[in-house]
Amino acid sequence: MHLTSYGAVREVTGSMHLLTTSRDRILLDSGMFQGRRKVSEEKNRQLPIDPAMLTNVVLSHAHIDHCGRIPLLVKNGFAGRIFSTRATADACDYLLRDSAHIQESDALYLNYKAVRKFLNELARGNRKKLSKRKARDIKKMLKTSKNRINDDAVNSIINKYNLKSIEPLYTMEEAEQSLTNFESYPYREPIKIGKDATCTFYEAGHILGSAVSLIKIVEQGKTFRILYTGDLGRFDKPILRDPCTDFPEEDREIDLVIMESTYGNRDHEPVEDLRGKLERIFFETLDRRGSIVIPSFAFGRTQELIYVLHEIYNDKGVPRIPVYIDSPLASNLTRVYGEHPEVYDQETHETFLQKGENPFLFDKITFTQSVQESMDLNTDPGPNVVISASGMCEAGRILHHLRYKIHNPNHTILIVGYMAENTLGRRIQEFGKAYKEQGRQGPAPLLKFMNKEYPLYAHVEELNGFSAHGDRNEMVRFLQDSKFNIKKIALVHGEEEQQYAFKSMLEGKGFRVVIPRAGESIEI
Repeated sequence: MHLTSYGAVREVTGSMHLLTTSRDRILLDSGMFQGRRKVSEEKNRQLPIDPAMLTNVVLSHAHIDHCGRIPLLVKNGFAGRIFSTRATADACDYLLRDSAHIQESDALYLNYKAVRKFLNELARGNRKKLSKRKARDIKKMLKTSKNRINDDAVNSIINKYNLKSIEPLYTMEEAEQSLTNFESYPYREPIKIGKDATCTFYEAGHILGSAVSLIKIVEQGKTFRILYTGDLGRFDKPILRDPCTDFPEEDREIDLVIMESTYGNRDHEPVEDLRGKLERIFFETLDRRGSIVIPSFAFGRTQELIYVLHEIYNDKGVPRIPVYIDSPLASNLTRVYGEHPEVYDQETHETFLQKGENPFLFDKITFTQSVQESMDLNTDPGPNVVISASGMCEAGRILHHLRYKIHNPNHTILIVGYMAENTLGRRIQEFGKAYKEQGRQGPAPLLKFMNKEYPLYAHVEELNGFSAHGDRNEMVRFLQDSKFNIKKIALVHGEEEQQYAFKSMLEGKGFRVVIPRAGESIEI
């Protein structure tokens, strides 16, 4: 029996780990790589295993870097079941459809650009330059309106001239087909996932429905236990129950822990400091008559922000300026949060539910839906709070809000979560910090996105306490409070600097730790 990791190996995206026994092949997550477009595109299209050979999939939670390639598995022959918690399955219903829409839209846009370039060159012929009128005519022919591509016209030209076409990673139809493979279960209910394998989900505290997966496999009369943490959350945060540390005594002998290490060399701010720091940022920004722009993941982080803002507004801790959730996906996922009160912690029940209040709805919040509403919000003089996707500023409506706000020193860009390497979010975070350390003197650093450079004059603030990942001490607390007897820990889902620091810390506490490379197998 062995484990082979193919994604989130010495990096934080693309989670994919294959558990191979004498009778089964169980895949733990099937996540999408995120980062530089070209590199991520190549990684996402090349499945390292034949999906048809898989028995089943165990899904830890619904973030795209853990579930985003599930439709690709089904598209390429996977016929097994995808086991998850009920809340995770409900979230995937929105997330995978949204991902397919993005794949189709990106492919259409790239094909449009290729066809437009081809037609321009064809029309130019031997002339040095194409007339502006002809270029406008070609552009008009390929669009049904200013902002909408005519996909029939684009595909017609591709077929007529036998041009190379960009295909989406998967289509909406393929995403919807993959959703029929899901089977969802509550926490603490054993599930048969293979011929001699079972899995039980326990709370991970990361996002709604996230799970620590305890897998038991019988081989030659002996029971082996593998614990996959997925992404571990923080202790004492609002909304969700803490990561579980109360495991059955008979299941505490663990042969292998597959453990995340996102913040293996970092200590977060205390959770209780979040509110005070958020209030300070509010007052400082309002003194400048500015607005607060928050890049946020649609699932998890957005709902935590809504919850805390609701608390602050109820207590009149800050001026009650309008709050906009500018993400249709975030709006839908907030609805999913509202439909699963069975996973809320006691504090959420006492603060809101017992008073008849919805934690995620109050009078100053607006969920924008249409493109026009979003465009109107870009030019709203404020002050206001805009929470928008994507969380790492790589795509989506957040780019338009940054385009209108990033060059103005009155505004604040608030970083509330992890920004992976090679993302615009990481560059904003690092450049903003450097500019602040030099006293915000001299020319602001330049950031290029949407084919233009913008000076970063807006203030950049960070609230690390909002992180959905536990820090190094919280991850150690999870291991120790669970009273496990662990033979080996494999660190995944972390950049190398974080992993080696965490490995050293764990070894100092007596654990045996390995950091696998992509494709490397670990014997169990």
